[in-house]
This record gives sequence, structure tokens and C-alpha cells, in this order.
Amino acid sequence: MYDVIVIGAGAAGMTSALYSLRNSKTVLVLEQESLGGQIATSPRLENYPSIKQISGEEFADNLFNQITDLGADLEIDKVVNVEKLPDKTFKVTTEYGEYFSKSVIIAAGVKHKHLRTKSNREDLVGKGVYYCAICDGPFYKDQEVAVIGDANTALQYSLLLSSYCKKVYIYTLFDRFFGDKALIKTLLSKENIEWRPNTATTDFIGETEFKALEYKDKDGNIYTHELPAVFVAIGQVPDNKAFENLVDLDKEGYIISDETCKTKTEGLFVAGDCRTKSVRQVVTAVADGGVAATNASLYIESLDAKL
Repeated sequence: MYDVIVIGAGAAGMTSALYSLRNSKTVLVLEQESLGGQIATSPRLENYPSIKQISGEEFADNLFNQITDLGADLEIDKVVNVEKLPDKTFKVTTEYGEYFSKSVIIAAGVKHKHLRTKSNREDLVGKGVYYCAICDGPFYKDQEVAVIGDANTALQYSLLLSSYCKKVYIYTLFDRFFGDKALIKTLLSKENIEWRPNTATTDFIGETEFKALEYKDKDGNIYTHELPAVFVAIGQVPDNKAFENLVDLDKEGYIISDETCKTKTEGLFVAGDCRTKSVRQVVTAVADGGVAATNASLYIESLDAKL
């Protein structure tokens, strides 16, 4: 029986573990894929307070070493169900086992929707193909870049990049945007943003680094566009189905919670990108982790006081 089970080993999950451990709680972290979450794929992290520059992988490794030194257990396993038992403890079922705890923190994160191309060049992600302009855009200051997408995130990325990039090309599948009118108006007024509507990106080109994107126009003609970086903004995907019996989900599948990180189930908390929130960055994920773990610890102490 653990005090806290944390589902997810990204920035929010490992920070949840850190704060729980520092509150003298026993902790198990369950991660289905790899340590660090999305930030681990970023070549450089430069917007985290007090750290001038660090690779995402090193940031994640440091956090992992910090929690394991404090005694956290880790299992690489996929959670398939969470159940609250009559005695108020939780049963977490994974593909390979069952675990029990007094409290659970869901920090499952989200995944960027990846653009599928004919060559499926996933090896170029982080090498010229990116899914976060806030994280990686500043590396291309004074250069030309492209954005793929037609909704608010793509519009925001394009405006952000235009503030320091020489030129930004925004590729959209249709001849319209699906974002806020104010953002569209501002984007169309920018002289260094060029909109290329009715285009379908068909491939990413490059040997070890991205060199060009290949796209098709509405008449079926194929073109290539050479440039150093492309930012894909076609949405994010939460995967919270394993928890839907104990939480409320919004229409996009995010767990509904406020800044307390509490869910509708007592003793069950949520942290990071998988919850409803307006800003999804490493610093907000870390903040959520601290809040969720603190409230989980207070909840456990209230249980223990009743024994």
C-alpha cells in the first residue's frame, strides 16, 4: 500500500512525486512510455526560471534522479483502470499488475497530434520539425519558418514567431482559419506572415535534419519549400478514458479541475496538461504537481487522523 500513486512521469508527475516524498509519503510512479513527457524531446529548454539553458532530456533526467534518490518507486506500465474501494483506498490496475494507495494523482499529460506524411518522418521531430513554437521557436530568430495549422494555436504560433523570425509561412488545408476573429485580423495585418491556403503537407524532407516540406495545392500540383524549421499545430490529444469513471471530462476529453487540482472524487487529484487549463507549459505543469501533491498529502493526513 502506497500513500500516493502518480500516473505519469512527465514534469507534472515527477514534481508530484517530489512534493509527496518531501511530505514523507511513499510514492509509486507509473509511466507507460518514457520518462520526461513532452519536454524530454525538446533539444533546449530556456524558459524555465533560474535555468539559462538545459536540454529537455537533461531536465527530465535531473528530476527523475531527484525523486529516485528520495525513494520513489517507478514502474513502466500502462494504467487501464482506477477504482476507489469501499475503504476509501484506490486500486490502480495496469496491463501487468495491480497497485493500491491512499491517494492518486493523474498526470498523464497530452500528446500533440502528429502530422502523418507519406514517409512518416518521426525521426525529424526535434530536428527541424517541432510541435511547440513557444519552446523551440526562439532558436530560429531572424530565419524563415513555416507553421502548419488553421486554428488558434497555429495562429498564436505564427504571431509569436513573426515577432522574431524574418518570415513566417502558414499553411492551411482550407481557404479559411478556424480561430478567433481578433487573432485572424492581427495575423493578416502582419507583413512578414504569408498565408498559403488550400495546401496539404505531404512529406518532410531531410536526411538527419529537416530541410524542406513537400506540399500539394488544390489542383494536385506538388511543390517543395526549403526552410530550416516547421511548427505543426493541429491539436493536442488527452487520453483520460481510464479515469472517466471517477472524473468529469470536458468535451475535448480533459479532466475538469481548477487550480486546487482536485477532481470530483475525494482523494483523486490531477496535474499538468491533462486537466482543463489555459496555459500548458513546463512551469505550469510543475506548479500543478506541487499543488496536487500538497493537497494529496493533506488528504492522507486527514484520513490518518480519523484512524
